[in-house]
Amino acid sequence: MNPKLIIVGAAGRMGRRITALALESKQFDIIGMIEDKNCPEIGKDLERTGVKISSEFPAKADIVIDFSLPAAFDGTLNYCLKNNCALIMGTTGLSAEQIKKIDDASKKIPVIQATNMSVGMNLLFEIVGQVAKKLGDEYDIEIVEAHHRFKKDSPSGSAMTLAEKISTATNKKFPDCLDIGRKGKDALRKKGSIGMQAIRIGDTVGEHSVMFGSLEETVTISHNAHSRDTFAAGAIKAALWLVGKKIGRYSMADVLGLK
Repeated sequence: MNPKLIIVGAAGRMGRRITALALESKQFDIIGMIEDKNCPEIGKDLERTGVKISSEFPAKADIVIDFSLPAAFDGTLNYCLKNNCALIMGTTGLSAEQIKKIDDASKKIPVIQATNMSVGMNLLFEIVGQVAKKLGDEYDIEIVEAHHRFKKDSPSGSAMTLAEKISTATNKKFPDCLDIGRKGKDALRKKGSIGMQAIRIGDTVGEHSVMFGSLEETVTISHNAHSRDTFAAGAIKAALWLVGKKIGRYSMADVLGLK
């Protein structure tokens, strides 16, 4: 029997691609397509799942995938806790308080919360700290990210994860070490800081570059997502992996065997 799946943020760009790939996989029974009650797509079956988009969660599911907005967070988490349901949380822009709630929830249900679910990006998460540590303090560090014009949070969750990984590896105090959107007449680089710039343009899916520069050379590590399917495929892979797992907080590195 296939696991019963609910998709939160079902009418959004990511939600629709996750739905399409879940149907294509034939490994889930989609029982819920959730959106805000004011969403104009309420009552529609956008991807021909046989399930109409609703603001109400259905009966007990096995797993929920949420790629929506932080405002929907509490409803999703409360449902999962009440129904002992596994959770894939891909929403970015979560507050520190919401992250703490995920940590607490992982003591009761299996959870994966990630700012990016693509294979390549998670490999980048694993190596940027190592590169920063090897190059040392003589190399300045800059992170540049680009996304589509409709993205609300800035910097991106993935850019923040990259910075956090680097900070941990180099003993920098996160997020105090960040210099976001440097500007002004006296905006010289602060030694030991991690610079960060956000670009919002057109329909850019997602681009992240980490640059390490000395006075002699620059080393750049980058990842470009060609389509949203790379994130949606990662979410589907994570959901299949998480179903049936013991209570706990897992990561995409666990799913992909990168640890």
